[in-house]
Amino acid sequence: MTASTPDTRRALVTGATGYIGGLMVPRLLEAGHTVRVLTRSADKLPQEWADRVQVSEGDASERSDLESALADVDLAYYFIHSMDGSGDFVERDRRLAREFGRAAREAGVGRIVYLSGLHPQGKLSKHLASRVEVGEILMASGVPTAVLQAATVIGSGSASFEMLRHLTKRLPVMVAPKWLKNRIQPIGIDDVLHYLVAAADLPPEVNRTFDIGGPDVLTYRAMMQGFAEETGLAHRLIVTVPVLTPWLASHWVGLVTPVDAGVAKPLVGSLVHEVVCQEDDLRDLVGAPPGGATPYRDAVRAAVGGARR
Repeated sequence: MTASTPDTRRALVTGATGYIGGLMVPRLLEAGHTVRVLTRSADKLPQEWADRVQVSEGDASERSDLESALADVDLAYYFIHSMDGSGDFVERDRRLAREFGRAAREAGVGRIVYLSGLHPQGKLSKHLASRVEVGEILMASGVPTAVLQAATVIGSGSASFEMLRHLTKRLPVMVAPKWLKNRIQPIGIDDVLHYLVAAADLPPEVNRTFDIGGPDVLTYRAMMQGFAEETGLAHRLIVTVPVLTPWLASHWVGLVTPVDAGVAKPLVGSLVHEVVCQEDDLRDLVGAPPGGATPYRDAVRAAVGGARR
């Protein structure tokens, strides 16, 4: 494949109708990339950029569709994962990652970038373990891969932020699991997008995971109280109990918020773990976000105000 200059690189974005993918496309266009999207439904692409991208309509599970989408691509963003937990999602995500990695290698793709979940060592929830495995599969594909690992993403439309928003607004008094005391290092959506775009310029020998996070390490309880204060809500009374399992908690979230229980389950499952960055190597390699890492409360204000830094 002929090497491209930085201003003419072609980037493939999968999951372009999802939250992260939909925000990444205009960022990549602004950075000067030619952007192609792989989607099963071209009519669902956002109108504000749909006519500015190459559209490859197809399914990531079909080899021929992958080959078409990856042809002459320099850089591939992999934003495919299961959130509903239906069927054997672990095997499905494993198979999709293997096929994508194989097709990307055969197409001569120069780099894959994947957004995964920040996690500790040891036993993980089923969904988080699957996200970690997908990253490992992509890194073993033969294509240099950057796996960015983030905890709670603070931005309007982020499933984890919407769960936080609805729980805090709807329940001034709540009985919650004890793991709401666990430490989390949230990250603002603009910082996530900065690192995802910048990962395109990593040296070709880089094939590894990177922890990404904001400047604040908080408990989920503190995140809820901070959200309440930033949005003018009264102080929330949160009583933690040791017996609310992740399965029960996900259904509780589904009952008291618009977040579907199938989506809440992986989100709640990840809260069982303390998720704090162990390194900040990506910032050293590609630079910090403009203006520095976004503090949690600044990210909340941007999210509820509908604006980003």
